[in-house]
Amino acid sequence: MTLFGDHLVLLPVLIPFLGGALGLLLKRQQPLQPWWALAAMATALACTCGLLAAVWRSGHPLVLQIGGWPAPFGISLVADLLAALFVLMSQIVLVVGMLYAAGSRDSCIQYPTFYPFFLFLAAGLSGALLTGDIFNLFVFVELLAISSTILTAISDDRYGTEAAYKYFYMSQLAAFFLLLAIGALYVSCGSLNMAHLAVLIAENPHQSLLPLAVALLAAAFMIKSATFPFHFWQPDFHTAAPTPISAMLSSIVVKLGVYGFIRMCTLLFVDYSVLIQPVLIILGVAGICMGGISAVGTHNVKRMLAYSTLAQVGFILVAIGWGTPLALAAALVFAFNHSIAKSAMLMLAGYIASRASVKSASFDIVTGVGRPLPLAGALFLIGGLGLAGIPPTNGFISKMMVFKSGIAAQQSWVLLIIGLASTLTLVYTIRAFMRIWWQAPVQGIGTRPRGDRIYAPLLLVAMVLALGLFAEPLVLLARETARWVGNPDIYIQAVLGQGRTVIETGG
Repeated sequence: MTLFGDHLVLLPVLIPFLGGALGLLLKRQQPLQPWWALAAMATALACTCGLLAAVWRSGHPLVLQIGGWPAPFGISLVADLLAALFVLMSQIVLVVGMLYAAGSRDSCIQYPTFYPFFLFLAAGLSGALLTGDIFNLFVFVELLAISSTILTAISDDRYGTEAAYKYFYMSQLAAFFLLLAIGALYVSCGSLNMAHLAVLIAENPHQSLLPLAVALLAAAFMIKSATFPFHFWQPDFHTAAPTPISAMLSSIVVKLGVYGFIRMCTLLFVDYSVLIQPVLIILGVAGICMGGISAVGTHNVKRMLAYSTLAQVGFILVAIGWGTPLALAAALVFAFNHSIAKSAMLMLAGYIASRASVKSASFDIVTGVGRPLPLAGALFLIGGLGLAGIPPTNGFISKMMVFKSGIAAQQSWVLLIIGLASTLTLVYTIRAFMRIWWQAPVQGIGTRPRGDRIYAPLLLVAMVLALGLFAEPLVLLARETARWVGNPDIYIQAVLGQGRTVIETGG
């Protein structure tokens, strides 16, 4: 691979970070900030597409050793198919999120720091997915958490500051667990490079601090993915956050925890996967049931969709817990499709709230507000069908792959439970649709002639349909990614290279 090809790994992180830094200099040129941020994010997405194509075409991960220091002594950025796929998924949603923000009427969008910190959020998420070093994972996660906290604290919602505090303290708890896990791994193995750790742990999986490291890492990723029972902060946070931010956090940021679980089970702690995977199945099933029941009983559209994320992430965790190549491919397809559908639904919830005469996503306010807005109703219905897994949407492909992998794994009881619980998705999405677009408005509440623009959710719902009708490319990519993930030597050899034997014996 050429030098430029290796440095392509850096661009999805560097471009949004520099874009955010330069965006701060444009604070006096307020009208330019949205277009600058959108251009920076679109450029990063184009580079990510090139990165994924280069990785797939080359047949091996691309690795950049920062400063020329070889692994495990330097900082490694690694783009295998798993990392590249997750970065692509994230940046597609981030670009559309920027587009929604540019058409939003929220006052907080006009803050001179909004778009720069939105770009810092993108840089932190991309860096966390591409880093090959577990300490730098902590660094990027902190950048992501700080950016998300600030973007929520400036929300127009009066509970935005309270929600930001909750998110910040939960993020610090996750960071505390992550730092303790890093310490335990360094004491046990003397390295923090993930490829090197995989080699050292495989050689001696019975070191005394490794079970503690596994538990701490799992707890950190559970908080990040809002997995049951660490989900309690999420509904309040997503209800109060600005719509462009809640759409990002509930659709792609939670996938960082999913990515972490996949790395744990297939790279770092392969010998411990027999202990980790049953826990993921149990918590996933609990999340599907708890999320569905809570979403049915909630009073706010955005809150309903936040509980829905708990349920949808549960499906992904169950598939990771089954651990077969087909199940891992199903988890990847489900994660990708859910990111697009959930961000679309949250944007539509924000759009409807912006058109109510009293801006709120509460069902007491938005009931009947959608009656003069048939296009938004059609989009909401299609997005809801996508979350429920009804054809011809991408959600149908996702759930069919999960159920097919469960049948192959002979998990009949789990399939029965999650199959029954998944029907709740159709219940609460159709109920929300009926209240907003069919029932009479509440007395004193009307529909404003203008609000947020609908272009962004329209684009995402079109993708929901496109990935349902033309699913083969994504499914093929997911299957190939699962094959790579199932062979950790592909990742290890790419990072450690020719010096692997020397490093192993010296570790």
